[in-house]
Amino acid sequence: MIWLVGSGLMSIDYAKVLESQQHDYLVIGRGKRSATDFTAQTGKEVIQGGLESFLDSAPELPKAAIVSVGVAQLYETTLALIEAGVKKILVEKPGGMSQIEVDTLHQRSQTNACKVYIAYNRRFFSSVLALENKIKEEGGVTSFNFELTEWAHVIEKIDKPESALKKWFLANSTHVADLAFYLGGRPKELASFVQGKLAWHPAASVFSGAGISDSGALFNYAANWESAGRWSVEVLTKENRYILRPIETLQVQRRGTIPIVDIDIDNSLDLQFKPGLYKQVESFLSGDDKFLCKIEEQVLLFSTYEKMAGYL
Repeated sequence: MIWLVGSGLMSIDYAKVLESQQHDYLVIGRGKRSATDFTAQTGKEVIQGGLESFLDSAPELPKAAIVSVGVAQLYETTLALIEAGVKKILVEKPGGMSQIEVDTLHQRSQTNACKVYIAYNRRFFSSVLALENKIKEEGGVTSFNFELTEWAHVIEKIDKPESALKKWFLANSTHVADLAFYLGGRPKELASFVQGKLAWHPAASVFSGAGISDSGALFNYAANWESAGRWSVEVLTKENRYILRPIETLQVQRRGTIPIVDIDIDNSLDLQFKPGLYKQVESFLSGDDKFLCKIEEQVLLFSTYEKMAGYL
């Protein structure tokens, strides 16, 4: 049995995958409106009243749980599951909104022999899986760069808590940073710079930096939330430049040539389900966790993200 905690839009995407993979699961939600919408789209009933009330009923523990609640509730929900005795948890990014929160999840998970993973599903995009093979064939990454621009004019209108918007770099942009560091290595040295501010993100609106990863690759990044742009990652080997822009696609510029050409990939699962989600859930529930982001990784990178965002 799997517990799916949360009944919002992301949980609907998880339910589609769980159904396709033929897993037995319970959905635990809070509000009536989201529960009604969830059932209308999936046909699956939601246990309403929230996780705390559900745990009070002393249910039989699941073999794993997926936490897909609002970003402000990720930490408390995951901690409650750990303390209840659940031994394997996949929690939506970033897992917590402060270093103290992710440190606590890590410490409590160790004490309770629970494996906790952060759901950075872009690691499982078909384009990324294909790129990983290319990197291995060509001897590794020599340098990489990435852009984390967010569309401020869109974000300022979405229905999110102020606390989440103020930490939007953590709540959303780390999707790109995690992917870049996953492919090219975690920062060993990093210089970061920020400028500007937005009403909903006072820490900064323009971001730039560079460094060297623990694999020896040089990297740089940029984002300007007050201008044009999009998410992207570029990875260079000794042979080629590979481009994820958008991240669902893979292109190559071969050494000694100018044209940028598409690489054919089998993205059938990414078209049928939310991109990356099928393979991520499959990896999580099968126990093959080598591609998943472990809570230990998030602990190590969290201060880096805060530095990049201008929160420190």
